[in-house]
Amino acid sequence: MKIRKQEYGDKNLVGKNIERIRKEKGIKQKDFIAQIQIMGCDMNPTSYSKLEGQVRSATDKELFVISKILDVPMEKLFDDTQ
Repeated sequence: MKIRKQEYGDKNLVGKNIERIRKEKGIKQKDFIAQIQIMGCDMNPTSYSKLEGQVRSATDKELFVISKILDVPMEKLFDDTQ
């Protein structure tokens, strides 16, 4: 598993959790991005990486799609107990 090279930003609350859950489920980033695109979100690898790194905000549509793909309630993406 790759180790994050840069510190997390402060533009969203969900990026760290999305990354953690995705890795726990064993989903590679490129495969996850492909699933996001299939579900109708126009997201490229750079944009997704910035979302996970909390360098950009996440839209409601992106959060909805990501929670569906990860099969978790949207509230879990905001869980700050991890």
